[in-house]
Amino acid sequence: MSIIAFIPVRGGSKSIPGKNIKNFCGKPLIYWNLIALEESELVDEIIVATDSEKICQVVKEFGFTKVKLYRRSDENAQDHSTSESIILEYIHYAKLSPSDIFMLVQATSPFTRTDDFNNGLRLMKKYDTVFSCAKIKRFIWDKNGTPLNYDQNNRPRRQDFEGTFMENGAFCISSVFDIIKHNNRISGDIGICEMAEYTFVEIDEVEDWIIAEQLFMKNNANKCELDFSKIKILLSDVDGVLTDSGMYYSEKGDELKRFCTYDGMGFNLLQKANIKVGILTTEDRDLNRVRAKKLKLDFHFHGANDKLRTVKDLCKQENISLSEIAYIGDDINCFDLLSNIGFAACPTNAIKIVKDIPNIVQLQKSGGTGVVREFADMILNK
Repeated sequence: MSIIAFIPVRGGSKSIPGKNIKNFCGKPLIYWNLIALEESELVDEIIVATDSEKICQVVKEFGFTKVKLYRRSDENAQDHSTSESIILEYIHYAKLSPSDIFMLVQATSPFTRTDDFNNGLRLMKKYDTVFSCAKIKRFIWDKNGTPLNYDQNNRPRRQDFEGTFMENGAFCISSVFDIIKHNNRISGDIGICEMAEYTFVEIDEVEDWIIAEQLFMKNNANKCELDFSKIKILLSDVDGVLTDSGMYYSEKGDELKRFCTYDGMGFNLLQKANIKVGILTTEDRDLNRVRAKKLKLDFHFHGANDKLRTVKDLCKQENISLSEIAYIGDDINCFDLLSNIGFAACPTNAIKIVKDIPNIVQLQKSGGTGVVREFADMILNK
């Protein structure tokens, strides 16, 4: 009997193009499940079933010893293709033994750890099928206004509520015999392998990706390859980042802005760590120059209509690359720069198109409340 992990990944994802090999917390998305499976002493073989040459190349470069590539048929690589169709295709192609254990793994659930896979496989000693779930403590109703998992007349406190198991899509395990017999990955006596509550997030849409990255970084900080030691220069936008984006005027018509002193200390701490700092703004205001000089910043760029070009010129001057630049921005005029540098970050009040930039660090603070200090602490405490 062999234990086979099977990961079907298409190259034609519509909602997030190329998502299965898109950079997720420093590695292609599929990497996180592959490394967890590679490190499992219970898994004998890992099959990546794909229709994409690009995915094949990326997977080969990982150099994992258990991984094998299978070129799935075009027929079973369509939007409407089911998991069962590609599972059965491979089972018949590989002539697997009926006694083999087959574990379907979804790349879009990157939170699964080696222990989770092992726990699921051990449960197979007692069940015909085991799949992963997250226990959610949410009160669920049907469309007719009927509660499905609690008594509304005796509403429990959340801490006293047992919760409800929800499939998180991470993995499903069954025998080859049962899959062929029932033409289904789930059959017989079913066991649930519980995973952490946050793992219920599956990556289907751009919004899921953003949430998943934040959860992954929070719960797997030691795995994320955000190597802040590579940062040579940190730059920040002004309005909406160093300020709350509001414009204030005195009775005399003087223009005023509200800055946060915590950001000033953040710049100072970075300079002490030999990271150069500065501001980069489209505006051309003496007010911003006064603030930059008071903080003794290494750089301050004003009236920069093409921020990416300005930073490229700075890189040439400092003999560094864009990958060694960190920048905090919040609006559309920051988009090109944030999309091309090594370390992009934004405040929580940034516009959606900025928040949707892959791998951007979404900070918890809003502009004008210490955004630079939050990012500086993250960089220096990594």
